Amino acid sequence: MENCSEVKGFILVGITDSPELQIPLFIIFTIIYLITLVGNLGLVFLILWDSRLHIPMYFFLSNLSLVDMGYSSAITPKVIAGFLLGDKNISYSACAAQMYIFVYFATIESYLLAAMAYDRQAAVCKPLHYATTMTPTVCVCLVVCSHILGFLFASIHTGNTFSLHFCSSNMIHHFFCDIPALLVLSYSVPYVNEMIVFFAVGFNVFFALFFILKSYFLIFIAILRMHSAEGRQKAFSTCASHLTAVSIFYGTVIFMYLQPSSRHSMDIDKMASVFYTMVIPMLNPLVYSLRNKEVSSAFRKVIEKIKS
Repeated sequence: MENCSEVKGFILVGITDSPELQIPLFIIFTIIYLITLVGNLGLVFLILWDSRLHIPMYFFLSNLSLVDMGYSSAITPKVIAGFLLGDKNISYSACAAQMYIFVYFATIESYLLAAMAYDRQAAVCKPLHYATTMTPTVCVCLVVCSHILGFLFASIHTGNTFSLHFCSSNMIHHFFCDIPALLVLSYSVPYVNEMIVFFAVGFNVFFALFFILKSYFLIFIAILRMHSAEGRQKAFSTCASHLTAVSIFYGTVIFMYLQPSSRHSMDIDKMASVFYTMVIPMLNPLVYSLRNKEVSSAFRKVIEKIKS
């Protein structure tokens, strides 16, 4: 146990050790990261630039884009540097910081998706009262509460994980400092720590999902009551993008964190982690822009203005 305090850093095994795949993967992940930055920053710019998008739905969407950039940037640059330079070392404090930032932004995303579902419920179920329901004060409070919960759960998970003793090995079989990979690595029996992770993640996921499912249940009832087929299609189109994002995000989170560490396959975990840490932040702006007429219209206006 005395040697536990001497652990000053870890080694990230990464996605693969194959030398011939390092450059191709470096190119692929660099392209993914650039698309993530350009797509999310572009979406934020469009929302700020076009006054028609200054409504609660796009206020939440701009915050979601900033969050996507945040947790992607906590992980992807380190992965890219590992492919290019072969440097897989990460210090103890940098590992803790990476985990904290990732959990912080991932938790915020979870509650932002719930806030966006509530916004869609207000727009579809009670459109005449939408302006008085989703006031600027309410929107700001929902976002601030998401950040407070992100800070709280990031502190819980990081403190819980780094209270463990890492004596047997400092080699993390992952490409970033994820919770399951570090629990497996711990010298001490992490049963209590696993339970803390399970209940904390479970609370976040099911609390947010409860409000999302409740909102969409009410939306579904409201759509069924509509007599106009055009009205039904419009109501569904406003929710389709959000439903896609919710399904992808919560599906991977439940798969990754709501099972014991003994059942984790690190190879499968790494593939799932690539999806939700790098691919989802890239897909979100594409999903919301391609399936959204207002965003597409704003984008065309920017292009026309640049051409003129």
